[in-house]
Amino acid sequence: MSTVLQAEKRKTGVRSELAQLRKGGRIPAVIYGYNIENTPISVDYKEIAKEVQKRGKTGIFDLDVEGKRVKALIHEVQRDSLKGEVLHIDFFSVNMDEEVEVDVPIHAAGESIGVKEGGVLTQILNTLRIKVKPAEIPEKIDIDISTLGIGDTLFISDIRERVDYKILEGDDVTIFTVTAPATARDAGQGDDDNQDIKATEAPQSQA
Repeated sequence: MSTVLQAEKRKTGVRSELAQLRKGGRIPAVIYGYNIENTPISVDYKEIAKEVQKRGKTGIFDLDVEGKRVKALIHEVQRDSLKGEVLHIDFFSVNMDEEVEVDVPIHAAGESIGVKEGGVLTQILNTLRIKVKPAEIPEKIDIDISTLGIGDTLFISDIRERVDYKILEGDDVTIFTVTAPATARDAGQGDDDNQDIKATEAPQSQA
């Protein structure tokens, strides 16, 4: 049985109240979408953290907004840029019978031929935008990279028929590249504007 998160309505526009909520272990949030008006709420931090750990960032969450039960996705999470603490969560209420657009984390499956030969794998795209019914949203999407050699690039067009979901990205979007390792001479000639692109963690969707 899924856990129902108790969401309390809150006032808006008062910074001191937001600080007081956080001090009391609650996170300011907002919920909007299917069958509910844009409503400022707060949720218990420990409860939502436990549910995210259990369901993943793309899971469906059951919320009770002062007697009104809704199913929602996390559309966005705002964090403190220095401390990394969660400051605010956006919940998106969904109709379980209708498809939604979501960003799902991409996971590299396997080890590429190029990496075995000393190449460097770079992940350019960290999440894949798909259209799917809420109950069918995957926690992640595995993409096989085992055939990528040095100098190869994997595009959306290469995986569209391999993924069991409706992909919304264009065919020419790059997902992975495998490049030759930099030589000592190359490393010495580089500058700040020509460094390898590093993959970074994407924002929570559907927060």
